[in-house]
Amino acid sequence: MSVSAGTAREHARLTRTRLMDPWRLSLWSMQLLPAVMFGNDGLVKATQPIAVLAETFPWPSQETAGPVRDLGVLELVAVMALVLPTATRILPGLTPLAASFLTLLMGLAFVFHAMCGHWQMLTSDVALGLLTAFVAWGRFVKAPVDARFLD
Repeated sequence: MSVSAGTAREHARLTRTRLMDPWRLSLWSMQLLPAVMFGNDGLVKATQPIAVLAETFPWPSQETAGPVRDLGVLELVAVMALVLPTATRILPGLTPLAASFLTLLMGLAFVFHAMCGHWQMLTSDVALGLLTAFVAWGRFVKAPVDARFLD
């Protein structure tokens, strides 16, 4: 058995072990859940008429059409940054930054909804904020993703 064959087998074993790491699996599931939720909300905010949004969300109005659209687009970009860098391993450092941005967004949403008296929204703001904070911590500290291309 040559040294390179042994090294290749060891590399394959380490790769399998790393892929089956419980932290990595849980972080992936925690990344996909907010990605689906923010992706759906972002798509609706970016594409639906304001009158339709006003039936679903308590806060949009004709005066807030621009910010609603901007928020929808920002959510869609954050969702792509939450999933694609980790999946492709190209610039994986964007994933925890996107999760941090979404955590900040949920904190601001909590303050906004509390000020406007939208009490039914506060629970989802806190839940999504904690979820994205967990993803940010996990991808920054506990199980960061290595870049595919090393210098």
